[in-house]
Amino acid sequence: MIIRQAQPSDSASIVEFQLAMAMETEQLQLDEPTVIKGVSAIFSDPSKGIYYVAETNGKVVGSLLTTFEWSDWRNGTVLWIQSVYVRPEFRKRSIFSRLYKHIQELVVSNPDLRGIRLYADKTNISAHGVYEHLGMTAEHYQMFEWMKS
Repeated sequence: MIIRQAQPSDSASIVEFQLAMAMETEQLQLDEPTVIKGVSAIFSDPSKGIYYVAETNGKVVGSLLTTFEWSDWRNGTVLWIQSVYVRPEFRKRSIFSRLYKHIQELVVSNPDLRGIRLYADKTNISAHGVYEHLGMTAEHYQMFEWMKS
């Protein structure tokens, strides 16, 4: 298995993953042209984020997106992990763990990066267990959001 930064040629897989994840986790059918544009925007403007993929036998089997949060408390950047997806037939094979460890190594080796955050649905107990197993902690912050409809 190879963990690598995604390339524009991986866009079709990433779009497929985003559509599948929304349906699987929220029973939400996303607008495919919007998702295509959203994924393309990352490749067009790396300041928006960076995708990473897990590839086995030439096939992309998982991906995640990192975005950036400036922390004035830490005088550095915290990477947010978002859009995590692993093809169902490849789950329970430590693919997310390998992707996560890749991101963790990037943070450890870069003095400008201070840490990693992610958010998980409160009901996704199995994901919570994976994150805790990797050494992440559920912090005392509660996330709130407002999204324009």
